[in-house]
Amino acid sequence: PQLPPGLALNAGKSTEEILADLNKHPLFMTELEDNDDVAALQALAYDGTPLENATNFKEQGNECFKGKKWADAKEFYSKGIAIVVTEERRRAKGLPSVQTETHEGSSDEPEEVERERRLLEVMYVNRAACHLELGNYRSCTADCAGAIRLNPENVKAYYRSAKALLALGKVEEAEDACVRGLAVDEGNVALKALAEQIATRAKEIEAKRKKEEERLARERREAMVLNAAIKGRGIRLRSTEKPPEMEDAKIRLVPDPVDPASSLTFPTVLLYPVHLESDFIKAFGEAESLEQHLRYVFPLPWDSKGVYTVNGVECYVETVVGGLAKIGRKVPLLKMLSGGNVEVVDELVKIFVVPRAQAEDWVKEHKAKRAAE
Repeated sequence: PQLPPGLALNAGKSTEEILADLNKHPLFMTELEDNDDVAALQALAYDGTPLENATNFKEQGNECFKGKKWADAKEFYSKGIAIVVTEERRRAKGLPSVQTETHEGSSDEPEEVERERRLLEVMYVNRAACHLELGNYRSCTADCAGAIRLNPENVKAYYRSAKALLALGKVEEAEDACVRGLAVDEGNVALKALAEQIATRAKEIEAKRKKEEERLARERREAMVLNAAIKGRGIRLRSTEKPPEMEDAKIRLVPDPVDPASSLTFPTVLLYPVHLESDFIKAFGEAESLEQHLRYVFPLPWDSKGVYTVNGVECYVETVVGGLAKIGRKVPLLKMLSGGNVEVVDELVKIFVVPRAQAEDWVKEHKAKRAAE
């Protein structure tokens, strides 16, 4: 028995081929991009030839553009472009023009084809202008490229492409488009003005690049000098996976971070473990003593019994092996840190401050906790 007509058409075809055919039918399609049958079907909805219909859409687009209705103008140009592009694809496939009672096909005469292509070039450039106004810079460059493919001497396309590329920050490409446009029309005022803008922008970018290079070079120099200063003083540093948040506080050389003769300063936290309180000193100079800072830190606002006084406290730092080292209040910070017995963890110096009357008990408690760890 013979197959029904609908099945006979698919006889001998693979599943993929059948699905591909279905996708080209408007009722079953799942992919809209570049579907020539859909575009052709839409074109048949208009009376007249493709050239007449595309010209009509171009003129409607021009009216909207004059009224600064960029989005509407873009849509009209897009419809006109779709009609002509559909004809171009049809011809490339060697297919005949479709005609109906209300729709006249293209004559495919050389003159008609040339008029369509000139119209397509204009619509590409006009839509590019809409994209430029709407900030669709990449789409603008794509339309300009379409116009230039049709006419390598389209100065407007070079101009608008250069403007869009400049807006995208692609200065070299913008300059290239400008040069190509001026090669066609060396006296073009708009292109010359744009070329000056591009040159100015290029200088700004180059200046910014040099400034950034100088900044990075200075940072590298600062880091090198700082590391040399720390190493030269015999100070041990260690970093952990979770350093404390200290904003911009860090070990520095002051007043000049690239001068080896400058002094080191350290972020320092004063811990009051008996009362679970603390104070932060952003820049503790290496030549300064703890007493100098305690004199302005004390009295403490929460010390209701007044047990924290300059002469009434004992101060300690942890050693590399986890023990405690008692430090004198008048000893410079550098002397506390140098020698390798103490390490600075995450660029933060920690000093325990304990009332003298409770110091002995706190030290015993601290050692017991360490032993249990």
